[in-house]
Amino acid sequence: MTSIKRTPLHSLHVELGGKLVDFAGWEMPVQYPLGIMGEHKQCREKAAVFDVSHMGQVILRGENVGEKLEAICPQAYATLKPGKARYGFFTNEDGGIMDDLIVSNAGDHYFVVVNAALRHQDIPHMKANLEGVEVTEIFDRALVAVQGPAAENVVGELCPAARDLKFMETTVAPINGVECRISRLGYTGEDGYEISIPEDKAIEVTRAFLAHEDCEAAGLGARDSLRLEAGLCLYGNDIDQSTSPVEASLGWAMQKRRKEEGGFPGADRVQKELAEGPAKKLVGIKPDGRAPAREGVEIQCAEGNTIGQITSGVFGPTVGGPVAMGYVSKGHGEPGEVVNLIIRGKPQPAQIVALPFVTQNYKR
Repeated sequence: MTSIKRTPLHSLHVELGGKLVDFAGWEMPVQYPLGIMGEHKQCREKAAVFDVSHMGQVILRGENVGEKLEAICPQAYATLKPGKARYGFFTNEDGGIMDDLIVSNAGDHYFVVVNAALRHQDIPHMKANLEGVEVTEIFDRALVAVQGPAAENVVGELCPAARDLKFMETTVAPINGVECRISRLGYTGEDGYEISIPEDKAIEVTRAFLAHEDCEAAGLGARDSLRLEAGLCLYGNDIDQSTSPVEASLGWAMQKRRKEEGGFPGADRVQKELAEGPAKKLVGIKPDGRAPAREGVEIQCAEGNTIGQITSGVFGPTVGGPVAMGYVSKGHGEPGEVVNLIIRGKPQPAQIVALPFVTQNYKR
């Protein structure tokens, strides 16, 4: 039994009254006294700060790192310019998604952020497949996300350079005199930043964000409802080793050159699905009424045949009702299609809708 890990912000979570739970082997705040609904609203209307230090932070050094990453990812990393970040994923030999990640070209190295639960898989995978590249997981830094329409002011008042970044751009700059890596991206659908901070300064910098009148702490609960409203996949729920990027409606995350040339694991399946359409696809689902449809709920078409299942579902505070995502089989999934969700043995009406449920407010 491995002992549960704590992030550099642990004592601050306790001080702020965070309700701590085990998440992927880490003791993480699921919510604070403000509550999930309040924290969600805070992020949509002003700014919220999230501890995401459980994510794996990795530095890649060597010759032609971008080209080498293309052998294990269907993204165009060889042409990723310094100071730019790109969403991507590792694919396996069957064309399934091994993990999703953010890759940044930091100039003299590449900076990669992977999911907490899969670092034990991803680091060895990169070490085994990136020949001549030094793969170093860094453990001495926290990772904090400041998200929301007021995020630019919260971070920018302490670090003017942060205001100059556009969506999916990254830089190194001091915040409160502490050298941080600041990337303008996130997982809520709102404008904001993910900031890598030396662990011994993490609480000090986070307190400086929280000192801003428009900023409050938020936990994993609000993070989940925010990302689902924004139509963003959660690894292990909406994407996994068996789902392909095409099934997961992630075609946008593969650049044209890579779709055409292949050369990544599982490219045959991915290219075939791009050409012919996948057997199933991920869609947005809006249940009628107020009750959320949770993961695993069966989806039936109007005629009563099973066509898929829900992979993520919550009450969407911004939407004012339940929101869900799930896979439906080929021939289904057009926005406007009426379906039934089988909840506790009873069919509940729902409608397939276009994703995202809320407008994404990135600064492009």
